[in-house]
Amino acid sequence: MVGGGAGAFIGAVHRIAARLDDCYEFVAGALSSDPGRALASGAAIRLDPARCYTDYREMAHAEAAREDGIDVVAIVTPNHLHAPVATAFLEAGIHVICDKPLAISTAEGEALAALARRHNRVFALTHTYTGYPMVRHARELVASGAIGDVRLVQVEYAQDWMAEADKQSDAFQHSDWHNDPHRAGPTGCTSDIGTHAFHLAGYVSGIRPSELLAELHAFTPGRMLDDHVQVMLRYPNGARGMLWSSQMATGCENALKLRVFGSKAALAFDQESPNELWLTPQGGSGQRLTRGRVRGAAAEHATRVPSGHPEGYLEAFAQLYRDAAARIHAATAGQPVPEATAGLPTVDDGVAGMRFIDAVLASHRAGSRWTAL
Repeated sequence: MVGGGAGAFIGAVHRIAARLDDCYEFVAGALSSDPGRALASGAAIRLDPARCYTDYREMAHAEAAREDGIDVVAIVTPNHLHAPVATAFLEAGIHVICDKPLAISTAEGEALAALARRHNRVFALTHTYTGYPMVRHARELVASGAIGDVRLVQVEYAQDWMAEADKQSDAFQHSDWHNDPHRAGPTGCTSDIGTHAFHLAGYVSGIRPSELLAELHAFTPGRMLDDHVQVMLRYPNGARGMLWSSQMATGCENALKLRVFGSKAALAFDQESPNELWLTPQGGSGQRLTRGRVRGAAAEHATRVPSGHPEGYLEAFAQLYRDAAARIHAATAGQPVPEATAGLPTVDDGVAGMRFIDAVLASHRAGSRWTAL
């Protein structure tokens, strides 16, 4: 692991997810850019001191040279380090699991995609919510034609953590890397959670927009980057869509919601109730589909416990790690990509996310004009 030292929320989540299905052993890390913190963080989670590094470049070189070196690295750093860290490990012949967004520019993302292909390495991107069984079932339903032709796509991702008074202080704004264009990239909320909403909408609907019209806004005084984004979408098949993400939505914890309307039926998913999916046929009553009761290969592949026993965020995260492990084993054995892992987000999904960010910025800067994607 690179990043994820003491006090870092997402690093611990990655480590839990990796261990959940007994697919990984955590053996090496460069857990902070601060050498003292890196060593202390490694000691706190009982890493071998000899494999607790203070520089990711040293780690990539040393682990590639070891007979028992790492197979894959998890990158859980601020955004600006995703591309340089991934590049170092890909060039060392090591597979990559990277937090989103992929990079801070489309050029960086495209270079990573080309490098992963050149070295024939697995590159997984942790769009967590695609690991939920009911999200995978929704995707399977749309692909099967169960809802007919997709006409409307509505997705929202609302949080309120930036609405808290202590998150609006000058001290916080200057210390928070999410508000630093050099570390976060050119957008704030859009990169942080807007890319999740964009990816989920395309993942389930099976279509990506060709044009968008966007407005960015910062409600927080002194913010350099957006804390709110609203986007209208046009799709090649004539469908229409809307996306909004906000970290200023008072009262919302982690409210990621998706609705896909087809010519035959509609689907609705709410991340805060992840074990259910609503299917409503045209002219009929809504059907509550529950994890553990649905019959579908995609949902069953991502399910661990019997019906009535809830699975949640950590299990969804773990599903991505399990799918990545299966792909790494297949790549090592010279076998084709396992069909069951088709739902794993990859570097190409990351590039699509960077192009979305570019188009949102271009539209906003042009006075919220329709912009090709």
